[in-house]
Amino acid sequence: MKRSMPTDEEFMKRCLELAVRGSGFVSPNPMVGCVIVKGGKIVGEGFHKKFGGPHAEVNALREARAKSRGATLYVNLEPCVHHGKTPPCLQTIIATGIRKVIAASQDPNPLVAGRGFAELRKAGIEVQVGVRRREAEALNERFFTFMRSRLPFVGLKLAQTIDGYIADARGNSKWITSPEARKEAHRIRSEYDAILVGANTVLRDDPKLTVRFSAGKNPLRVVLDGRLRVSATASVFRTKAARTVLVTSREGAKKNKRTVDKLAKQGVSVLAIGTDDTIKPKEILLALASLGISSVLLEGGGATSSLFVEARLVDKLHIFVAPKILGGGIASLQFSAPPSLAKAIRLSKISAKAVGKDFLIESAVEK
Repeated sequence: MKRSMPTDEEFMKRCLELAVRGSGFVSPNPMVGCVIVKGGKIVGEGFHKKFGGPHAEVNALREARAKSRGATLYVNLEPCVHHGKTPPCLQTIIATGIRKVIAASQDPNPLVAGRGFAELRKAGIEVQVGVRRREAEALNERFFTFMRSRLPFVGLKLAQTIDGYIADARGNSKWITSPEARKEAHRIRSEYDAILVGANTVLRDDPKLTVRFSAGKNPLRVVLDGRLRVSATASVFRTKAARTVLVTSREGAKKNKRTVDKLAKQGVSVLAIGTDDTIKPKEILLALASLGISSVLLEGGGATSSLFVEARLVDKLHIFVAPKILGGGIASLQFSAPPSLAKAIRLSKISAKAVGKDFLIESAVEK
């Protein structure tokens, strides 16, 4: 029986498979994959491998070479039309003689936003948009959220017992979850532009906040400390594996100028925002957005996590659940309960998978 030719859906699926290979390496850029098809066969493929490197379309066209003339280009995001770290790939697509471009979605970046498609059509190239659009936007949910809201996409990672505790009564949390779960947590960490913890986490655990058990880049490290209680000798400030930012209040910075000066000498950026030691979470996100941060992963204790959850600013949950019961200790979330069940924060797009002896539950947070 003669095998039928692959469909647009199948070629776009391959684009998405390629795109995800850039996970942990390309942010704040989106993950993009591309295939060049001629005569029903893939003659070139590529993906965006790292931030600042060639885009997916350029890599695919380089592999296809002369075969790209008269071919169809599949890509999960509209080709760029602006100069960034690399030249726009639009002109390369036009110059190589591509006949048709099939894209999953339009780029929400205001610098692109349909202009790439318009230029392709102007050059006489047929354009089709919408194949596997939902899957493509879900893959780059952090990028799409930032471009549409101008606020960083916020993920919350928790490691807790099955009855909802992140530490025992003495504050000990090492280790609630298995080594396999901790490795997966580092992989998730590498997908975000920044990781944020509160002062209590730094004072109690003295973490480095780097990616050590998985491939991927180290995110920007953000320490939230309104009263500036942390020491300049903390590991997160002394290790040079990644950039570090301290977010404090104007009052905290004023009262602890010596610590601020020490941190500045160590290369730590200090952001003083808010009028007192209580900093509103949205102010924090706006400050991070001004630094070009498009996504942030909350890994602080219950207080820091609760601050963002209660403000309805969390977009996604990554909850590791260990098969353990404590019966008491430090609860994973601690904020004022809504007046009724009808007002509860609702979750959607829920998935669960086994990681070692634990489970990883992920979901979107409805707003």
